[in-house]
Amino acid sequence: MKTAHVASNPDYAIQLKRAVLAMPMARWLGIEFVKIVPGEVDLDIAYREELSFVPGKMQATAIFAAADFVGVSAAGTLLPVGWINASIDCNLKIVAPADGEKLRARGRVVSHSKLLTVSAAEVFSVRSGEEILCATALLTARNIELQRK
Repeated sequence: MKTAHVASNPDYAIQLKRAVLAMPMARWLGIEFVKIVPGEVDLDIAYREELSFVPGKMQATAIFAAADFVGVSAAGTLLPVGWINASIDCNLKIVAPADGEKLRARGRVVSHSKLLTVSAAEVFSVRSGEEILCATALLTARNIELQRK
């Protein structure tokens, strides 16, 4: 059963994009957000040779980054105003090569609390519009209040 999440921050999507794309690594990876709704995020990372380990195949680090960014971003959609989050754990399983034109990563919140949020991520290799699962991950994000009262 899918849980319907409600964002407490009305500007959650703007805040999330701003926070993620402020990171040099996110910009270098070329992260493009495809979907941002409470508890769920989809993003793309286009294939580039510098993300490969051999021509045409994305290296595991790029796959991990897609899973990490999408899972923690999904968790970030549920943060209140004045909070940020950070990865504290990720378990990634690669199940097929990432040999498409891009990675499409989908993240969703599994469990959310004030301190920790657990998310699941799936990363697909997209070739000619067809998505093939290449990795799955379970992530934990630490939620951090920027200024304590």
